[in-house]
Amino acid sequence: MIENVQSASALSLTRGIGSAATDLVSGSPLMGQASEAASQAMSFASVMGNMASDAANSLKQAEVKSFEGIQGKANTREVVDAVMQAEQSLQTAIAFRDKIVNAYLEITKMQI
Repeated sequence: MIENVQSASALSLTRGIGSAATDLVSGSPLMGQASEAASQAMSFASVMGNMASDAANSLKQAEVKSFEGIQGKANTREVVDAVMQAEQSLQTAIAFRDKIVNAYLEITKMQI
């Protein structure tokens, strides 16, 4: 089940946009400097992809710690810490999803 969540980080439709934008604005000297700064910054898609993979890794780690706790290999404190961190990551991901969906719905309601 967690592998399905992790595959969401691989879904990026905007992977080639950064290089196309750099090619478009490289003609102007002022825009060339701005494009260098923009290319050094992370794109929104990569940030969201990293957050999704971090959340999936946190969920996997909590699952592993839970199994270790059941087997007696990990103490209760480690299991609780891992599960609480996974819960916090999941709640953050849900909050981001809700904000993105609400923003999309607001955009679709706009009149042209």
